[in-house]
Amino acid sequence: MSDMAIAEEACLAVKDRAPAVPQSRLAVALIELALAVGSFGIGTGEFAIMGLLPNVAQEFNVTTPQAGHAISAYALGVVVGAPIIAVLAAKLARQTLLLLLMAVFAIGNVVSAVAPSFESFVLLRFLTGLPHGAYFGVAVLVAASLVPPNKRTQAVARVMMGLTVATLIGTPVATWFGQALSWRIAFGAVGFMAALTVVLIWLFLPKDEVHEGASPMRELGAFRRKQVWFTLGIGAVGFGGLFSVFSYIASTATEVAGMPDSAVPMMMALFGSGMIVGNLVGAWFADRNLMATIGGVLACSVVVMTVLWLTAENPFMLALCVFLVGCSVAIGPALQTRLMDVAADAQTLAAALNHSAFNIANALGAWLGGLAIAAGYGFAATGWVGAALAVAGLCVFGLSLLSDQRSAKSSLSRA
Repeated sequence: MSDMAIAEEACLAVKDRAPAVPQSRLAVALIELALAVGSFGIGTGEFAIMGLLPNVAQEFNVTTPQAGHAISAYALGVVVGAPIIAVLAAKLARQTLLLLLMAVFAIGNVVSAVAPSFESFVLLRFLTGLPHGAYFGVAVLVAASLVPPNKRTQAVARVMMGLTVATLIGTPVATWFGQALSWRIAFGAVGFMAALTVVLIWLFLPKDEVHEGASPMRELGAFRRKQVWFTLGIGAVGFGGLFSVFSYIASTATEVAGMPDSAVPMMMALFGSGMIVGNLVGAWFADRNLMATIGGVLACSVVVMTVLWLTAENPFMLALCVFLVGCSVAIGPALQTRLMDVAADAQTLAAALNHSAFNIANALGAWLGGLAIAAGYGFAATGWVGAALAVAGLCVFGLSLLSDQRSAKSSLSRA
């Protein structure tokens, strides 16, 4: 099957399982708002723990690195849960699935807030991470089904906006309350946001019909498509540079640029602002030229990461680079739309796997950045680690384009 045919089949697959398209822009906006509230809650829950690790460690009488196992457990839950849930829930209506996923996420956070021991807390973080990827995967498919094909990526970006806003507002607020009162309150608040999402989805999202022929085997068909693997590879490798820099940005600011500790929140705010700008602007470009946007973001990442490495001692240059690194999140909605185009009728699994790939990028970027620092290259070395990962992502992107060209030539020759 040619890539053009796959893309056409994908658009039909998205529309086939869509809820009845609302007649008013307000109805669409309310659905997107409900989905974005869910992504805001997930983003806050995922990142707030990073600032609360010392508090968790103190209460459970473990070291801060040991408390970090809770972060790893959550990420593992995302990676494992996304494909399993997407396959097993293939015959569920999307509204029903979203309600179930957010209910599990809400319960997981509330129970995490009252965990009696460190071992139970780590286990609960793993279980809470299970619905993460599947929720985002289904949510963006619903959003894309509500708008014309040439505006899909912008609809995806509006849902993902909740995640980017969480880095700017939700995470700092939750961290502040967690430090001032109790880290348990932060998780309780995330549970409340998830419960609110359940109510909003139930109120505003019409129930859809399950498409005839939907099955776990059909979803597993995503694994037979080369372009699905290429797209996931771009995200898992090329997106790792952002996490390489972000994971160590506080130490880079204070120990390399000589900035005071009080400047770290400003750097985090710049990073979050960059994510919001990149999410919106990148989606606008992607709806006009999808593949050029993906390649362009990767190429810009190489330049920005390299400049960061070379100029990290200058506070002003570091601040600019941190903002621009945040902007590289623009590749997220673009890759999500690309997966819609190449997954054909295995939409749910492919969309959910995108978030598994991003969590792999998170782990890979932080790990490689840590290796460079431990080897004595300093915190600024996260810049060249990020640049190398972006180059690797460009290589996978190039292989994807080459495969597309070969498929197109093969289709022409058969015609």
